[in-house]
Amino acid sequence: MEQYVGLDVSQKETAICVIDSAGSRLWEGTCRSTPDVIAEVLKKRAPAATRVGMETGPLAVWHWHALRQLGVPLVCLHARQAKAALSLQANKTDRNDAHGLAQIVRTGWYRAVEMKSLDSHQLRAVLQARQRLVGMRTTLYNQVRGLLKTFGVVLPRGKGSTFVDLVRSRRAVAGAATRPRRPAQRLA
Repeated sequence: MEQYVGLDVSQKETAICVIDSAGSRLWEGTCRSTPDVIAEVLKKRAPAATRVGMETGPLAVWHWHALRQLGVPLVCLHARQAKAALSLQANKTDRNDAHGLAQIVRTGWYRAVEMKSLDSHQLRAVLQARQRLVGMRTTLYNQVRGLLKTFGVVLPRGKGSTFVDLVRSRRAVAGAATRPRRPAQRLA
């Protein structure tokens, strides 16, 4: 007997719905949102699973790769496309969403999302982190330049060690120019 499964994954819990080829619910429940726990529940409650459907989301990459490695026949559905079908339900709950996802994979009315490799995601994460750090450094340079203009110190262009050297060389000049002067003492 063919079985189809819908997984509504959230941060802490995953709602699971198992249906048969006629669309009747065979089992519903929840478990922790970790791939090994989900695979264990599926092995126990849906041993003849033909397809297991899950929406894209923050945990989708991790779950997709880990569950596929554990032998789960997982397909990932684009969240916007799944939302269109799930919005027809009367009550929007995790339980009903899991049932709706199971119905979508049973009927085959979906286009599976292709997941990139973990290496690809790792490279993208490193590049994005670098881009953020470069942006933060540029913002800091500009803030220091703006602060120094208040004291009459206008720095020319420069980055990295050149910028640091420019700031250090101008610091002594700015410090002498901005020190408050003591009132002159009267000679009596």
